[in-house]
Amino acid sequence: MDQTIRPNRIKDFCETTHKLFIGGEWVPAQSGETFEVLNPATGSAFARVALGGAADIDLAVKAARKAFDSGAWTNLPHSARQHMLLRLADAIEAENEDLAMLESLDNGMPVRDARFAVGMVPVETIRYNAGWIGKINGETPTLSAPNHHAYTLKEPIGVVGAITPWNGPLVMAVAKISAALAAGCTVVLKPAELTPLTAIRLGQLIQQVGFPPGVVNIVTGYGTSAGKALAEHPDVDKISFTGSTSTGKAIVQMATGNLKRVSLELGGKSPVFVFPDADIEKAIECTASGIIFNAGQICVAGTRLYAHKKIFDKMVDGIARYAQKIKVGAGQEADTQMGPLISQKQLDRVTGYIQSGAEDGAEIVTGGKRIGNQGYFVEPTVLANTKQNMTAVREEIFGPVLCAMPVGDDDLDRLAAIGNDTPYGLSSYIWTQNISVAHKLARKIRAGTVRVNGALGMDVVLPFGGYKQSGWGRENGRDGVETFLETKAVAIQL
Repeated sequence: MDQTIRPNRIKDFCETTHKLFIGGEWVPAQSGETFEVLNPATGSAFARVALGGAADIDLAVKAARKAFDSGAWTNLPHSARQHMLLRLADAIEAENEDLAMLESLDNGMPVRDARFAVGMVPVETIRYNAGWIGKINGETPTLSAPNHHAYTLKEPIGVVGAITPWNGPLVMAVAKISAALAAGCTVVLKPAELTPLTAIRLGQLIQQVGFPPGVVNIVTGYGTSAGKALAEHPDVDKISFTGSTSTGKAIVQMATGNLKRVSLELGGKSPVFVFPDADIEKAIECTASGIIFNAGQICVAGTRLYAHKKIFDKMVDGIARYAQKIKVGAGQEADTQMGPLISQKQLDRVTGYIQSGAEDGAEIVTGGKRIGNQGYFVEPTVLANTKQNMTAVREEIFGPVLCAMPVGDDDLDRLAAIGNDTPYGLSSYIWTQNISVAHKLARKIRAGTVRVNGALGMDVVLPFGGYKQSGWGRENGRDGVETFLETKAVAIQL
């Protein structure tokens, strides 16, 4: 694998005005318009892409429908479809360094994190999903009536509209596309307008690998126009969306026209429970790094810390010291540990929540301020002695901010009630050496993922999604492929 960043190639890519990928071809937007892409470390434009709208979405959906109805993808032998996906994984792996640099420039994350987010995770996701091709089957149930034969079929839903977020641009695009293709669907991808570049490069690799025209289409543009048109389009059979809960609710409304299937991976406000018997140093490190990763702009971040009063001060002090040592800077700098927030809007949002917490009586143990006046940098922040009713505790901040609260007993029902006192239910964290406590509390928490003692909870083999307003459906694992399938029952009287 090529481990050398090729600056001239990155420069050429960024200086190219990129088009839309529709029907296997790169075409300008119907309007002829383009829009700028900003580097969040500087706030300055560094690339330009086509501004797709409703007319372009319509062309892309028609191309995807033609590819699906003609059998250009579904009629290929299982081995051919699997081989094509595996070739795409190989192509992404070979491009790891360039893709990491593009993601860092576009999203702001440190290059060292981007290597993981655009290399290892997407590559393994594609290879895993490719393995399901030909392996998802129906059943042959025995009916109550005699002389009948019945079976079920799993069939691809059809045309999928995939709308992806700015916090994990490539990994989310790959997760949705590869699962949909493994199920036999065709796809129209609308990447977030703030971070379209790795999606465009993905389209180039898809074309290079030789996918049939129209199987994957990519339309860059704004959510209010291109995203809305995709969610409303009458010839789209399913929308798979990752983003904010408020936008997810709007997409549900947009999808009612033809009652298209909808899966949603939305916000979170995940609790972290730390018991006195836990490995405190490891809990400190994992909790702090979880808040700092991608500048806290991850939906599964453990943002509400409930530490037992016996170890509360030690936890808070340790996390604060960890945060104070973090090197914040542009993602392309080798020693950067935390990059900028994605935009001025996000910077205003995060600093607004910090100010709200302080006004409500929280103690700012460390951080709380903007860094510099160029780009969208904010200090890693720990708010202590927060209360359940504070806005900063109840609402998703989506930044490097931890709300810490001491708890005074080991009553698992009470702890679960506190943890569940949120409209969200995406992820959760438990730190204890008592396996009985871990299992009991895990059963009481209403969240799609429970991680115990730092366990990896987002492996591609594990279903991922949320309870309550954290979403509908699951991604990853077998569930992630089956969400793109319909079930048909066939009954025959013999």
